[in-house]
Amino acid sequence: MGLTILLCAFVICVVMGIPIAFALGVAALVTAMYQGIPELIVFQRMVAGINVFSLLAIPFFIFAGEIMMRGGIALRLVRAAESLVGQVRGGLGLVNVLTSMLFGGISGSAVADTSALGSVMIPMMRERGYDDDYTVNVTVTSSIAGVLIPPSHNMILYALAAGGGVSITSLFIAGVVPGILLCLCLSLAAYVIAVRRGYPTGVFPGWRAVVFAMGAALPGFMTAVIIIGGVVSGVFTVTESAAIGVIYALIVTAVFYRSLSWQAFRDSVTQAIRTTAMVMILVGTAQAFSYFITLYQVPSAILAGMQALSENKIVLLLLINISLLVLGMFMDMGALILICTPIFLPVAKALGVDPVQFGMILMMNLGLGLTTPPVGPCLFVGCAIAKVRIESVVGTIWPFYLAILAALLLTTYVPVISLGLPHLFGY
Repeated sequence: MGLTILLCAFVICVVMGIPIAFALGVAALVTAMYQGIPELIVFQRMVAGINVFSLLAIPFFIFAGEIMMRGGIALRLVRAAESLVGQVRGGLGLVNVLTSMLFGGISGSAVADTSALGSVMIPMMRERGYDDDYTVNVTVTSSIAGVLIPPSHNMILYALAAGGGVSITSLFIAGVVPGILLCLCLSLAAYVIAVRRGYPTGVFPGWRAVVFAMGAALPGFMTAVIIIGGVVSGVFTVTESAAIGVIYALIVTAVFYRSLSWQAFRDSVTQAIRTTAMVMILVGTAQAFSYFITLYQVPSAILAGMQALSENKIVLLLLINISLLVLGMFMDMGALILICTPIFLPVAKALGVDPVQFGMILMMNLGLGLTTPPVGPCLFVGCAIAKVRIESVVGTIWPFYLAILAALLLTTYVPVISLGLPHLFGY
């Protein structure tokens, strides 16, 4: 009965339009009252969930991403990518994917990726004869690279939800290969569609122009290199690297590029504060909600239910993927990470899946949810930038969904994709 009250209270709050962060808190509070647990316990769980040192990295990563989004780094990455692959048929589609991969490693946010690159790539592709649905589909789906390729604040949330037993550094390293694999699958889909539609080819600008474009983009891209290199080498902790990333981003955009205006800086600060506040409230209430999930032994019940359907590991992992894909269509990614990790991680571990590998499976699943209706924020942002209706885009986006699903299945059933690089670095 307590579990029923917990879930029903949460669903009712969501249906009423209450933000998910508050819905989680209300559900936990109502359940505590039913169980006779002092309400103080709920607030203690919320405070304990937020009072984690590693969470300090999140506001720094968010702030660094906001500065880079408004500081002109995205445009320079687009020019560098175009100089390399723009001459291929439908080359701007490949440029879009490649730039998303590079920018995702800087911003760490799929929504920021869609917003920053979409404002540059969508008008450019439209001007050169690309259809609106194609430009939005490529921009939106390639933005998922931002939740896989480090630094990603979503991986910090996963490490927290996993109970601290998963190294953030190992997650950062593990995200590189699945992120590249995802972009390769999307590039193939983008190229095939471009050939079938007869999109134009570009002109190779010459190696001198390539070197110049790469040189202009290098200072911005070095942000990711400094952050990841410092963490992997042990020079910085994740939190320290995030703070250094902010300082470096300020120097590059304000001093080197001279493209960060005072108004843009103020907007970056304001948006970073808002996003951080939303994330921290969500973390706190999700921890209180997860307390009751653990109390009612939900992971054990789910594992028993799945094993009643099948004992085959392949089938059980497929069921987990389907569950995450369906949930990702209706809820925010951050909330799902905090809710689903305590539920599905024990199940995955019981099946012999490494927690780091499951983190990559979770990220790719929920990243796909950012691009699917009815909630998908990246899809809404991309359509808003292009000024097109979602209905006109969703009808032709399925080849890109298939590409993401192909990368997801490979990541799920080939552990070396996620674990090879961490093991190589000794994690």
